[in-house]
Amino acid sequence: MVDFITAIGMVFVIEGLLYVIAPYRLKSMMAMMEKIPPETLRNLGVFAVALGVFIVWVARSLLS
Repeated sequence: MVDFITAIGMVFVIEGLLYVIAPYRLKSMMAMMEKIPPETLRNLGVFAVALGVFIVWVARSLLS
């Protein structure tokens, strides 16, 4: 459970850094996302989840 809460905290850190470092670029990227079809966004989300699971698996099984 501690690892899960730590991971959630790290997500907030990374998200917050995007707003701190490049707020104008982030706003323009959000505007560009409105033009992308929902199915494409969904597919990118599935890919991101799969990549995240793979990275966690590699870190837990091969690097520890």
